[in-house]
Amino acid sequence: MKRIISTDDAPAAVGAYSQATTNDDLVFTAGQIPFTPDGDSLADEDIATQTEQSLSNVEAILAEEDLDMGDVLKTTILLADIDDFDEMNETYAGFFDDEPPARSAFEVGNLPKGVGVEIEAIASR
Repeated sequence: MKRIISTDDAPAAVGAYSQATTNDDLVFTAGQIPFTPDGDSLADEDIATQTEQSLSNVEAILAEEDLDMGDVLKTTILLADIDDFDEMNETYAGFFDDEPPARSAFEVGNLPKGVGVEIEAIASR
């Protein structure tokens, strides 16, 4: 059975989506963009700062379910500019131990609110 996950420690969902959902085995986060929990945009910051905020949002959502980044099985990274990959990857690596999750990364035409990165995750209990 699907259950909605919500936390004040990550930006609120502002559309027809949830911060995350779970079936109590897997947790699926919505794509997290570089907005603070208060809703402030970091779109004008460098990609490292944007990546850090996006992953901090993922981390906060997982913490609501007593999970951490070590429980992440898969991430999907959407970049406005694939030339930002190396800088994103350096920041990304700091969030995972020596057993990182599977990952896909894509350049896309546009991201919401003019941000440079969006990150979603699938975690397991």
